[in-house]
Amino acid sequence: MLVWLLQRVGPLLESVESHTSGDSRVFLTARTALAAVTAFLLALLLGPLAIRWLQRRFRERVASDSQRLNELHAQKQDTPTMGGLFIVSSIVLSVLVWGDLGNRFVQVALLASVGFATLGGLDDWIKLSTSRNGLKASTKLCIQVVMSLGLGWVLYDTLSSHPRGLELIWPIGNAGVWLGGGFVVWAVLVLVGSSNAVNLTDGLDGLASGCMVVAATAFAALCYLAGHSVLAEYLSIPYVAGAGEMTIVMGALVGSMLGFLWFNCHPAQVFMGDTGSLPIGALLGLAALVTRQEVLLLVVGGVFVVETLSVILQVASFRLLGRRIIACSPLHNHLLFGGESETKIVVRFWIGSVVLAVVAVASLKVR
Repeated sequence: MLVWLLQRVGPLLESVESHTSGDSRVFLTARTALAAVTAFLLALLLGPLAIRWLQRRFRERVASDSQRLNELHAQKQDTPTMGGLFIVSSIVLSVLVWGDLGNRFVQVALLASVGFATLGGLDDWIKLSTSRNGLKASTKLCIQVVMSLGLGWVLYDTLSSHPRGLELIWPIGNAGVWLGGGFVVWAVLVLVGSSNAVNLTDGLDGLASGCMVVAATAFAALCYLAGHSVLAEYLSIPYVAGAGEMTIVMGALVGSMLGFLWFNCHPAQVFMGDTGSLPIGALLGLAALVTRQEVLLLVVGGVFVVETLSVILQVASFRLLGRRIIACSPLHNHLLFGGESETKIVVRFWIGSVVLAVVAVASLKVR
């Protein structure tokens, strides 16, 4: 909205254009900071209202297949959930104010936020309002795939006009593999994988939200660099015109996560539920696709990757060998079973996220 207004003030733009950042003519750096602050304040404002409303309607039901895990999480019973409602609201409202709504990447980000939040909300509602454990896994996955196909096609249409827009880039050495039409399938894998990885990680107070703050900050920097022709050339990374506007989205994501963490730190006053974990995971995957840095997503989101692998390996081991490789998946539950305190596990995962984010960004200059 603000961008629309500024674009119509030609003389002002001409006088300040030489002082703006990257290829954006309207204060990309300042708007990113303002988007983060706006989303943070909105989350703080909406949080108490949402928590009171959710407390009366949607409260966590501790009923996993593990009796020991249920005992460890007994104190979380009846904690309000579906906090993703005010997470996504703060992101969308902030982007509507500070983002360039004519930018295709911003449009896709808004669609992904609302679409995945709606799916997560439906899953949470069924889980909390009926005796069923949410949507069937196959149904949920199919809906994710269909939504991702639509988003992937729009990205394909947009990125196909960029020199390396359809390449899978290996950061070190800057080698690339041409994906062509296969990009759409690849986009589905990234979006579905990222959203589900964050969903699996969301099991301890502040775990997913704290790690997302770090990951989104790293990708805010990557979006800025990818959308800046001079810096992209200097770092030998793909330049994607318009990718800078995704910095606004990532800034809003960081702000909303910090605001949510205010209420989600131990002991949590609210959980995000699938309503929150699915859309924020999808936004992280979307940023990786836009910047052509899917490989770095595996590093930046290393905590999410490890958590997901622990689940996959646990299921595979039990089905093929009849035994479990860890006490309880995902990995954070295994550590909890080992006697580690919840706070210690969460903080150590945060530290791991910071280290991985630094390594990922630093790798851009390794050639």
